[in-house]
Amino acid sequence: MNEDIYTKLREFFHSLPGGYPATDTGVEIKILEKLYTPEEADLTMKLKERPERVADIASRLGMNEAGLAEQLENMAQKGIIYRVREGEERLYRVYQFLVGIYEFQLKHLDREFAELFEEYLPYYGMGMAEVKTGQMRTIPLGSAIDSTTEVATYNNIRELIKDKNFISVQNCICRKEQALLGNECDYPKEICLGFGDFAQYYVDNGMGRQIDMAETLKLLDAAEKAGLVLMPTNSQDVEAICCCCSCCCPNLRFAKMMTRPIDMVQTHYVSKIDPNLCTACEECQERCPMDAIKIDDSVSEIIDGRCIGCGVCIPTCADQAISLELRPDMETPPIDFEATFQKIRTERGLVIK
Repeated sequence: MNEDIYTKLREFFHSLPGGYPATDTGVEIKILEKLYTPEEADLTMKLKERPERVADIASRLGMNEAGLAEQLENMAQKGIIYRVREGEERLYRVYQFLVGIYEFQLKHLDREFAELFEEYLPYYGMGMAEVKTGQMRTIPLGSAIDSTTEVATYNNIRELIKDKNFISVQNCICRKEQALLGNECDYPKEICLGFGDFAQYYVDNGMGRQIDMAETLKLLDAAEKAGLVLMPTNSQDVEAICCCCSCCCPNLRFAKMMTRPIDMVQTHYVSKIDPNLCTACEECQERCPMDAIKIDDSVSEIIDGRCIGCGVCIPTCADQAISLELRPDMETPPIDFEATFQKIRTERGLVIK
């Protein structure tokens, strides 16, 4: 019976935009068994993808409202469903596994889950390979943007966040996971940002803390100084910004293994180096997270297909030889994250909701 409920839950998650492919090892079922009780699995599959009031859910399912409210809040605190607020009222909805439930495990992550997740990642990547629209994208660092001739608002990190009025900062779950596996890196830990409902969820769950705009900008400066890659949600109205390193972030780790990382990472830019200004000091080569730069005939060169347009190389170029070039074939990101989900649904052939 329990085995059957987790198989159904796996199928349910795979019907959501982010997907949840089956494997030949059953590791995806082990993850669900670790996260959900059978009762929680059953209730999860009865929730909708849009936030609902407890009274409406109780009426729809014929359940006691008080008992359901407690159960839903417990599940939200566990990070296995999502909660939003309308004033003081709490609304609940189901959420996809990745990006979503995995990131919501920040407070509960342990070595066992880290090991299961690492085992599952290659299967997940292969199972979702047909999806063209990424949930996250790469956006240039602040100083890198100044080196471009054309910058849309959705590619300017400070423009993207200037009107945000509820912001949170939390530890990077990828660095926490790798530390649990014995692969801790030296990059800043408390540096990933949330906005609006995402930020509220993290703060309410004790996974993050609310910060003001001044601290947000300082954190972005720190990310630039450290050479971290900025990866916001792939939308014009951003919900979150991850400050990623290629040693811990799954997206960047796997991209770096490929011959052409640019084919795996959504980016609107690529770097270009002016050979007349470059002195081959190798600073950019050491800083590049994708090993996209080589030294040839005493001049740095971008290796075709390896640059992901993060701009990490630009701030340390004393010769100002590097700039970013806009890719002509990139589409404007969807308006918001829900629109991104709808686009992914279309690409996966799912029913548009």
